[in-house]
Amino acid sequence: MTTVALAVTDGMLHFELALACEVFGAGATGADGSWYRLSLCGPGAVRAGRFRLEPEHGLDRLAHADTVIVPGWADIDRDPPAELVEAVRAAHAAGARVASLCTGAFVLAAAGLLDGRRATTHWAHTGELARRHPRVKVDPDVLYVDEGSVLTSAGKAAAMDLCLHLVRLDHGSSVANTLARRLVVPPHRDGGQAQFVTTPVPAPDNHPLAELLPWAMQRLDRPLTVEDLARRAGMSARHLGRHFRAVTGTSPLKWLLTQRIRHAQVLLETTDDTVDAIATATGMGTATTLRRHFNRTVGVPPDTYRRTFRSRDRDGAPGARGGPSVPRRGLAPARDAQVDRE
Repeated sequence: MTTVALAVTDGMLHFELALACEVFGAGATGADGSWYRLSLCGPGAVRAGRFRLEPEHGLDRLAHADTVIVPGWADIDRDPPAELVEAVRAAHAAGARVASLCTGAFVLAAAGLLDGRRATTHWAHTGELARRHPRVKVDPDVLYVDEGSVLTSAGKAAAMDLCLHLVRLDHGSSVANTLARRLVVPPHRDGGQAQFVTTPVPAPDNHPLAELLPWAMQRLDRPLTVEDLARRAGMSARHLGRHFRAVTGTSPLKWLLTQRIRHAQVLLETTDDTVDAIATATGMGTATTLRRHFNRTVGVPPDTYRRTFRSRDRDGAPGARGGPSVPRRGLAPARDAQVDRE
């Protein structure tokens, strides 16, 4: 069972605290029947907004966890506590995977974990993060950044995206999708998707692509083109592209490719279908095409991905301490920016 430690001190944002507790400690189960063992670690009783928390362990316990989550830091104008910074640094040195939610990135930066790495935080504070920590490669336009043993997210809803990304890495897409359905949140938004898009988050049936997206998802086995999508939506290809940017933060073809890859992951995890059959079922056409796109997006070939998750199903725990054995690869960010999509 993978251990997840949530670092809690006075001044943490309660939304991110609750979100992480819900994802990693709500009793969901992976394909092998196991789940995370969550613990709250802090210097003593702490306050998060109007809430009072009683951690089970001290901050020194972070160094014994497989994954450490650092929630948002409320007052970025104040340096985070030295004991928290040192505990996070020690945990990473001991081999833990460390992830920050929202402005928790300021804690990771203070610990030196972001030096020379890409990172993000809430869009309103990316400039301050870059100014205060010039060695950090701050990317203001993405939902989250996965640098292997160190991960950072933008604010609020993007924190959920990163938590589900961690579940996907540890337990696979099928389990992450099931959890997302229970939480009533989108099952997958790529880390490279823009924090800003041209409209706010649409209501489920209140945007121009409300009927088109489910229609396309049911036809991933077909070689859909932008023209096919535009014809179905009753609009020009250029108009369709603008709506896709507004609603999804990416282009129609990139969105389609992402859905095909995610569907391939589920089939690799849950079926014995050959790579050729999965290439057909996902509209990739040939195994060669599937392998090329899958390797570039996920970081490993389809066969390796399948062996990894089948091995986890047999052996129980995912990979070695500090994260899964499937390499993680960031996706190129989309860069249309006007209105926050949290």
